[in-house]
Amino acid sequence: MIATVLLVIVSIGLIGVVLLQSGRSAGLSGAISGGAEQLIGKQKARGVDAVLGKATVVLAVLFFVLTITVAYLM
Repeated sequence: MIATVLLVIVSIGLIGVVLLQSGRSAGLSGAISGGAEQLIGKQKARGVDAVLGKATVVLAVLFFVLTITVAYLM
């Protein structure tokens, strides 16, 4: 039961982190941090992308571990 709830929370977090990353079309991240790049500089935007990239890896690993755990328990 707890693993299922954690799986849902991690899934929503993973979706959010992926949507916030800047891609080729600059997606949702460009709409949120686009103005900040002009004020602060592009170095800050690269730092945010690095943090989002690391968060994606951590959440993806948690997602797979929780998925295997839920499948094993059911």
